[in-house]
Amino acid sequence: MDAELPTFRYHPDPVASGVFERRDRPCACCGENRGWIYVPAPYADADLGDRLCPWCIADGSAATRFGAVFTIVEQATVPSGVTDAVVDEVASRTPGFAGWQQERWLFHCDDAAGYLGPVGWDQISEDPEAIKALTDQAESLGFTGESAEAFVGSLDVDGSATGYLFRCLHCGKSLAYADFDDE
Repeated sequence: MDAELPTFRYHPDPVASGVFERRDRPCACCGENRGWIYVPAPYADADLGDRLCPWCIADGSAATRFGAVFTIVEQATVPSGVTDAVVDEVASRTPGFAGWQQERWLFHCDDAAGYLGPVGWDQISEDPEAIKALTDQAESLGFTGESAEAFVGSLDVDGSATGYLFRCLHCGKSLAYADFDDE
């Protein structure tokens, strides 16, 4: 029951990011109790939140059996050099994450980036690339100068405005975006 978790190229530490938790329950796909469960609910007709094991995500059987999608990847956000196989791997065989509104996967160097987890100011305060990405996003939303900086400084892992950190698997660049509840 304590098997080593499968490896996910685009989500290198799903335990640290909080999407896999130890649970004593069988997987809805394979029926086995392997001691780990995927916490967020994937997009599917069936209610699969807290019901899939990491192995059924990794091998694609959860996607095949239930039509489960772990991240909706909008084609308009995918750079032209990224292959359909990469998009399929992110959507169907990579654990997603829960955000405030619509989650989105980031891309760099013609590939999907690796998702590192939710972040607030405390986690990114010494990451100039992430700060720049988040400040640029704030400015695109209409924040200016100090208000953009204040928005980035207000990000909190447990708050109503949270950042999501990615890292390029090829060049190591930090990528990030913020999402917030609509209240």
